[in-house]
Amino acid sequence: MAHFPARRLRRLRVNETLRDMLTEVSLSRNELIAPLFVREGGGIYNEIASMPGQFQHSVDTAMQTIRRWADKGLPAVLLFGIPDDKDAVGSGAWDDGAATQKLIGLIKNDLPNLVVITDVCLCEYTDHGHCGTLRERPDGRTDVDNDATLESLAKTAVSHARAGADIVAPSAMMDGQVAAVRSGLDEAGFDGTSILSYAVKFASSLYGPFRDAAESSPKTGDRRTYQMDYRATGQSVLEARLDIDEGADMIMVKPALAYLDVIAEVRRRFDLPLVAYHVSGEYSMIKAAAAAGWLDERGAAVEVTTAIKRAGADLIITYFAEQLADWLDA
Repeated sequence: MAHFPARRLRRLRVNETLRDMLTEVSLSRNELIAPLFVREGGGIYNEIASMPGQFQHSVDTAMQTIRRWADKGLPAVLLFGIPDDKDAVGSGAWDDGAATQKLIGLIKNDLPNLVVITDVCLCEYTDHGHCGTLRERPDGRTDVDNDATLESLAKTAVSHARAGADIVAPSAMMDGQVAAVRSGLDEAGFDGTSILSYAVKFASSLYGPFRDAAESSPKTGDRRTYQMDYRATGQSVLEARLDIDEGADMIMVKPALAYLDVIAEVRRRFDLPLVAYHVSGEYSMIKAAAAAGWLDERGAAVEVTTAIKRAGADLIITYFAEQLADWLDA
């Protein structure tokens, strides 16, 4: 019988030990960042219906959860705040007494080695749900005032740094936001605070569950005038380069799983640490399919997270972080 060369590859897969020895990409807890939603009040631990296994926390229950994550070896959290009161400019975002700022202080006091990253945006804090201050244009249309929003983002970043944040992550997709945040931090004496820029953030249908969790859906319109068009991926490199030139220490691609090609291209072009955000919709699709018995949740979550790393991400923000910490031990 003919001896086909292709069979030689099967010999390299003959047992699990050999497959593990030849692994080219492997996951580690050190590469995972766990998102968390914190709101005002006490004793709050509300499961998010569209994101099974994820919760809105008050500061006290958030600390219980974060201590558990730290015990499992997770190295970092990404905090999103939800205020009780909202206004047109999102002023609650830079309130030093807000839930996010309180939680930052508690984390750094109890778990000083845990890396605290904070989302710097205004959509959760504005009464209209957009990521900045609105203005009416001469043609009668309403959109986000880019330059007015920059000042608010800088104030928010400084407030987070004052509370003890290690890294601030501007996500509003305003032109010049990294430069504004860097300038604000430096002027306030926080030149050691790093910036993780949401440099490549697409206007995506995959954010739906997040907007339930953060209570941040726009009341009118959408965010396509400031978030990127998924059909114009060539702008990714330009967006990343601009943010790097403005002082970003790390850059992000969001979403992750549906944009592996973008992650790979940004990785190829730039040497800065690259973060990918495996977003709420990507998480919830796996959860829903697993609940219906259509796929194995653990297998799917590990596989897609590995794919994100394989594409070039150094760090991965994922709602599966705690489960992955458990599974990577097994």
